[in-house]
Amino acid sequence: MDFNFSDDQEQLRDAVRKWVDKGYDFARRSATEAAGGFSRDAWEELAELGLAGLYIPEDDGGMGMGPVEGMVVMEELGRGIVLEPLAQALISGAVLSAHADEATKENWLPRIAGGQAIVVLAYQERKARYRLDQCAAQAAASGSGYTVTGEKSVVPVGDEADAYIVPAQLDGKIALFLVERAASGVESRGYGLQDGSRGAEVVFDKAAATLITKDGLAALEHAVDVGIAATCAEAVGVMDKTMDITVEYLNQRKQFGVTIGSFQALRHRVADMKMQLELARSMSYYATLKLNAPTAERRQAMARAKYQLGVAMRFVGANSVQLHGGIGVTDEYIGSHYFRKLTQMEMSFGDTMHHLGEVSARMQDTAGVFA
Repeated sequence: MDFNFSDDQEQLRDAVRKWVDKGYDFARRSATEAAGGFSRDAWEELAELGLAGLYIPEDDGGMGMGPVEGMVVMEELGRGIVLEPLAQALISGAVLSAHADEATKENWLPRIAGGQAIVVLAYQERKARYRLDQCAAQAAASGSGYTVTGEKSVVPVGDEADAYIVPAQLDGKIALFLVERAASGVESRGYGLQDGSRGAEVVFDKAAATLITKDGLAALEHAVDVGIAATCAEAVGVMDKTMDITVEYLNQRKQFGVTIGSFQALRHRVADMKMQLELARSMSYYATLKLNAPTAERRQAMARAKYQLGVAMRFVGANSVQLHGGIGVTDEYIGSHYFRKLTQMEMSFGDTMHHLGEVSARMQDTAGVFA
């Protein structure tokens, strides 16, 4: 199998890396975090690069690209620990393109691709514990449309988004709806998250909603799997940069008149970190290549990848802090922000223990060995 990237993919990587290096330095990120964890200006710059429409067909104003391009982009954004949740644009673009009717596509996809509309997935509930089939929110028919009632937690930029993709029970079955933030009956309360980004609690009280699909559980699984693949790729970028920062520090910090990077025990620790990074990278590739596979195969692959990425994120992050010493957890030092990001991502779209359970539940006669 050829794992080399095409010229177009390398050009895409180069364009995103240049934007991160020149347009999203640590000072801008810190200012964005201090201002609340989200910048509409930065979001529009990402859209100008075409990234918000990466998974949206060209006929709908997007770039019409696929999972590999999404992986390339998310890796580079991870290297810059970009606060703006581009993964949500990938999710909304993929879900609406695959499951919505033509009128909904025409209304939302061009605006998502152009950066004029931010549509985010609002699916987490307090009692669900990462289970997608547990949904307390309720939907009901209302005239020619629908209304949604319920509460969703930790919604990315939930108080800044223009609309939400919301799962809710309809006639005893989970359906997927699109609800505008400006609709009557929608209330949001924003707050900062551990990694410096922004989340919100969102309450729907008979809020007007547009039906995306009545086969909501399958569409929700698709949405979350897009999010898992994006998170895995982003985590590889975060760990890659964490490694660079750590090695740079070891080659500068001195003890007993020599750089600590010359100590054999510390070099072994760095080698172990590198092994975890490369294992994570290979599993991110695996998740990306399985994103368009049949549902059962795709779900199994995402659980495997997210579990392994969770293990690697914890190992690389913890060892980076330990190799730095006290400075590794100070807010003024950039390395601590990478550690916080890894900690946050380990819990996104299901934590490591949840996905270990998912891997176990999906084992067949092969006992988890790839067929």
